Amino acid sequence: MLPNFKDHVKQMELCIEENQNFLFNIVSHTNEMFENRDHTRIPSAPNDPASQPISGFDMEKVTTTLKQFVRDWSDEGKAEREACYGPIIEEIQRLFPATECSKKDVSILVPGAGLARLMFDIAKLGYRCQGNEWSLYMLFASHFILNRAPGKYHTTIYPYIHQTCNNRASADQVRSVVIPDVDPTDVPADLNFSMAAGDFLEVYTEQDSWDCVVTCYFIDTAHNVIAYIENIAKILKPGGYWINLGPLLYHFSDMANEWSVELPFEDIRRITTEHFKFEIIKEEPSIPSGYIENERSMLKLTYDNVFFVARKPLC
Repeated sequence: MLPNFKDHVKQMELCIEENQNFLFNIVSHTNEMFENRDHTRIPSAPNDPASQPISGFDMEKVTTTLKQFVRDWSDEGKAEREACYGPIIEEIQRLFPATECSKKDVSILVPGAGLARLMFDIAKLGYRCQGNEWSLYMLFASHFILNRAPGKYHTTIYPYIHQTCNNRASADQVRSVVIPDVDPTDVPADLNFSMAAGDFLEVYTEQDSWDCVVTCYFIDTAHNVIAYIENIAKILKPGGYWINLGPLLYHFSDMANEWSVELPFEDIRRITTEHFKFEIIKEEPSIPSGYIENERSMLKLTYDNVFFVARKPLC
């Protein structure tokens, strides 16, 4: 009945091994990232946190990270990047043209930077850009792709190997994706970009310090989205810009032992303009896009994103 099933299972095993080798390679370059290096130590006792079993949540994060590589650093992810990053980059160039400012003096913050492609593309335009990320999965992976990648199209991954549903053919499950689509090291010597690890609300507390804050699929990661808006208003310079694109799939909604404030966009807009006195200078209520979607899957999810540009008052 299934003459090719055993061969397919063997192919799956090979793909999983290749993914694991890639993950080992990522982790092998993390020792120098932080000062506290005990994350590589051998567990000393059964109740040692380092000896805790891997959870389903951990596995889900790893498989998601593999798909993030597709979104940010592959040819296949170009359509998603153009839909989500394109409007943001276009707006940055409109607000801060080289004819009216020195790009290297324009400071742009990208919280929730993920695997760092958006901040990388912004920095390549000449702007001073910093990404912020809380997830160690994202931090480890972005550190590897930005600092340890040996060149363009150097790594083959199998991001859909764990997707057992909605496959039209067995080959779709074991298909490969080659990354990255650009050489992350092929940049000008004076490129000014960096990544800061930590909670957005804790890392960024200095008032009036950024010319632009870019949030892409980010504000719904908050326990309380108002706290994010308040912090953006605080850290932006007078007259600075907040550029946002994304949905409102609140990450802590219905999550056990977590609290979450889940506002509709109309309330977010009202709070932004009436309480924090931002001026909405551009707004598009509907920009459709997928997010880490498998282009060959029989099931695809489309977000109907809102996009806006808001200007902080001068005083």
